Amino acid sequence: MTKYLKNIGGYTLLMIQVFSKPEKIKVYRRLYFSEIEDLGVSSLGIVAFISFFVGAVVSLQMAYNMGDNPFIPLYYIALATRESIILEFSPTMISIVLAGKVGSYVASSIGTMRVTEQIDALDVMGVNSISYLVAPKIAAAVTFFPILIVLSMFLGIAGGWFASVASGVCTSNDYVVGLQIYFKPFYVTYALIKTVFFAFVIVTVPSYYGFKVKGGALEVGRASTKAVVWTSISIILLNYILTQLLLV
Repeated sequence: MTKYLKNIGGYTLLMIQVFSKPEKIKVYRRLYFSEIEDLGVSSLGIVAFISFFVGAVVSLQMAYNMGDNPFIPLYYIALATRESIILEFSPTMISIVLAGKVGSYVASSIGTMRVTEQIDALDVMGVNSISYLVAPKIAAAVTFFPILIVLSMFLGIAGGWFASVASGVCTSNDYVVGLQIYFKPFYVTYALIKTVFFAFVIVTVPSYYGFKVKGGALEVGRASTKAVVWTSISIILLNYILTQLLLV
């Protein structure tokens, strides 16, 4: 218990230092676009691949569960797929995937800088190393990850359409009707709000573990593993809290 409280305290102090003494805006601007490339653009491929095929699988599972019941309209396949993709899969499952890919990168890159004393060199030069390294990552994640999630929603639904039509479980017209019926725009807003909170966690938790690395390459690896585990746990807990606050 003491160890967990110590980590929560250390994480809180790290966040205070991130925003307490920011560097010049022009310095952050250059770093921001670099982080967009490293954290966001490089994840486009894996997000697109997973979203399309999970959307396809979800639609086929919906069709299987409906069976041949004549009282359930076929457009319910698209409706159920849409709700699953928008409400849970894209914002939460894709964020957990990003926690593995981006979180390990953030923790290992900062941890390597720590053990090679590059962070100490920044501090000696009078640079707020924590703000310099973490703030651009936060800005890049909270602005670009929602774009990734919208792309994931689109491709997941497109994957569902492709699988449904290709396998013959419903027609293209039924699928389009199902996508439009009972649609609540707030669900998209809810998903994007969750994504912003998850993006903040995906960057800051691994940053904390990267900064506290002591030792060599083995410790950097351990820090990356802990960062991914605790980031995933934090996302799941936040998902429950935000759902309780926004939907219930």
